[in-house]
Amino acid sequence: MMKWFSLGFWELIARIVLRNRILMLSIIVAITALLAMQWKNIHFTFTEANLLPDDNIVNIQYNAFLNKFGEEGNLVIIGVKDNAIFTPKAYASWSKLMNTLKEDKAVDLVISLNDLKKLQKNDSLATFELVPFVDQSKTVDQAYLQKIRKELFNDLPFYEGLLFNKRSGSIRSAVYMDKKIVNTAARKDFILDKLVPAVETFEKETGIDLRVSGMPYIRTLNAKTITDEISIFIGASLLVTSLLFFFFFRSFRATLISMIIVIIGVMWSFGFLGLLNYEITVLTALVPSLIIVIGIPNCIFLTNKYHQEYKVHRNKAKALQRVTTKVGMATLMTNLTTAIGFATFVASNNQLLLEFGVVTSINIMALFFLCIIVIPIFHSYIPPPKDRHIEHLDRNYVKVFMDWILRNVKYNRFSIYVVAILLLVVSIVGIYKMRISGSLIEDMPKKEAFFEDIVFFEKEFDGVMPLEIMIDTKRKKGVMKLSTLRRMEELEETIDEIPELSKPISIVNLVKYSKQAYYNGNPDYYELPTSQEQSFILSYAKNATKNSKDNLMKSYVDSTGQFARITTFMRDENGDNIAKIEAEIRKKADKLFPPSQYNVSITGKALVFQKGTGYLLDNLLSSLVFAFFLTSLLVAFMFRSFKMVLVSIIPNLLPLLLTAGIMGYLDIPLKPSTILVFGIAFGLSVDDTIRFLAQYREELKKNNWKIRKSVYATFTDAGLSMFYTSIVLFFGFSVFMLSSFGGTIALGGLISLTLLFGMLSNLMLLPALVLTLNKTLANEQEFIEPKIDIIEPSDAEIDALKKE
Repeated sequence: MMKWFSLGFWELIARIVLRNRILMLSIIVAITALLAMQWKNIHFTFTEANLLPDDNIVNIQYNAFLNKFGEEGNLVIIGVKDNAIFTPKAYASWSKLMNTLKEDKAVDLVISLNDLKKLQKNDSLATFELVPFVDQSKTVDQAYLQKIRKELFNDLPFYEGLLFNKRSGSIRSAVYMDKKIVNTAARKDFILDKLVPAVETFEKETGIDLRVSGMPYIRTLNAKTITDEISIFIGASLLVTSLLFFFFFRSFRATLISMIIVIIGVMWSFGFLGLLNYEITVLTALVPSLIIVIGIPNCIFLTNKYHQEYKVHRNKAKALQRVTTKVGMATLMTNLTTAIGFATFVASNNQLLLEFGVVTSINIMALFFLCIIVIPIFHSYIPPPKDRHIEHLDRNYVKVFMDWILRNVKYNRFSIYVVAILLLVVSIVGIYKMRISGSLIEDMPKKEAFFEDIVFFEKEFDGVMPLEIMIDTKRKKGVMKLSTLRRMEELEETIDEIPELSKPISIVNLVKYSKQAYYNGNPDYYELPTSQEQSFILSYAKNATKNSKDNLMKSYVDSTGQFARITTFMRDENGDNIAKIEAEIRKKADKLFPPSQYNVSITGKALVFQKGTGYLLDNLLSSLVFAFFLTSLLVAFMFRSFKMVLVSIIPNLLPLLLTAGIMGYLDIPLKPSTILVFGIAFGLSVDDTIRFLAQYREELKKNNWKIRKSVYATFTDAGLSMFYTSIVLFFGFSVFMLSSFGGTIALGGLISLTLLFGMLSNLMLLPALVLTLNKTLANEQEFIEPKIDIIEPSDAEIDALKKE
């Protein structure tokens, strides 16, 4: 027993694995089965990503707004820009469509031309009545339909911007979904099973192209696209990485076991999602593909080391023992740094990123144990590599490339530093050109039909992204005071003058419409009542809204009459200007609504998203610094040398700066998707650094602390694996460019580019720095080695392994 404990840790691991192969495989099968049982808990998110923590003031104000007025994103809009809609056949189909939607239990209210209501004065009851705008019995008459079109556009300013665009002639219907189901699976069922088929039926009957948008519709189709792409990413990742693996090693069996390992890893990733009860979001949907792309380099590194060892002594058992013994620590450290790169997202104080960071880092470490166990066991059961399987170690084109790099490291280190400094300067210039994007739809699939519909409503109705202003009058029924209404009207005039915003909607519109109705529908009287008129007009309006199911503005004043809401919409292209827009509204609001008498908050999805982007940027930069710090601690633990910490950080900082500079030059903005690039790329790029330094540490001990000899030996031994793994990561992340989402495309492309820079930096700049600093790094005292006796397996043990 004492003999076992005298072995080094990795020697012990290697023996346990190879001597208990059936047990190890049984454990893996059991874990896989248990995690597969958790798949039933997997479900897709039905809420939008909120990038802000719950205790942030912006979130507090937004939640206060939702508590008063309910979910704001419950509006589905159906628009058309075709005069043919005012023909009997088309109008009949339109009415049929709207009535079908109105009767659905998922719909709360439909405001549409076919059952449009207009206010009409009832003097006997001292109230206004909502009466039908259209006489359905006359809609078979073409002349009548043209008449109501003219009346709608000229005599009902209340509905302008809400139901029609007077300039272009386009019209739309507003379908308000039940707020209780907007963030549930019932929303998806209504959109995909009821709304979309009904719209398609209308288009087939009339030949008129309808446009559909609104947050429930956008979110549902967006989510469906994400779900559809998960299988595409998994399939493409498996195909690309398996082809590369086979190209490198020319071994069907080795390729097969690598595919089995990553497929098990994918199964585990879904299992962990279910076990942790995490939803599939736009980020967690990427985890299975990430596991494939990150897992294959592990397989490459271990397989390549096995081939290197076998080539030296042609002893399979000894080679398998040494795979774990020699590169176990390096593989652990590289996986640990990758996991750290993802785990730093946990520090962002954001639920979306926290879940992504937790599940990815757990799966990366699980994948490490899977590789370190399965690969030696698998190769112990199959025949040793043939000559064609290890020919890649001397492949000419790779050897020429690696020799060229080594010559530059040996003789042209000054040139390497000059190029690195020039690239650094160019990168810094590009970084100053970078911009931050607050766009909600910029990353959405531009080739999808629903994106074209968004663009239509952006043009015709000034956007679909809501911006909300909530006014607290600090007393019940304070909203309906004429002084408050006039202040609101003046604020709305300011909003209307801001070119990026649409015409605002509030209780003010209804009060103006009330005055117009009081004067028998004359549009010249669409204005707030005077002081003399307010007593009877406002009383009429209050009577009209009492217990009224059809109250047009019931969503714009709360039940107590203390809180009012002003809604405007913003073109998504103006997301970058939202801070300026907010400041302009705030300045006017503070002037009109003294804080002693009113509380005014500016909120809405567009504002929350933009604020979240800025918050995410700040926190992910902090997370990146934290990742640098943790990596530095790992290197310090390995070498007990501050200079080695600098040597490890510099080659990985330069690729990040280069990518940031390219983003500036190509006008790729900083946004949630592209911000993630730096944390992920650093966690992967630093793998090569740790792998090189871990191997270098072993070579120092073997070569009696001779720096130059150790660096060259490390390059020869680890350089090929670094090249292979970097190529696989480059093409693996390129798979994400198959996505229809701009954010996922940018994520895949930028990470691939960063990893390519990282490979070159770690193959050239890293060894050059080690050699340049060799005088100070050569001090053996800087390396505090644990006193472990490394015992090679005896011939008897090797024979026993062979028999097994």
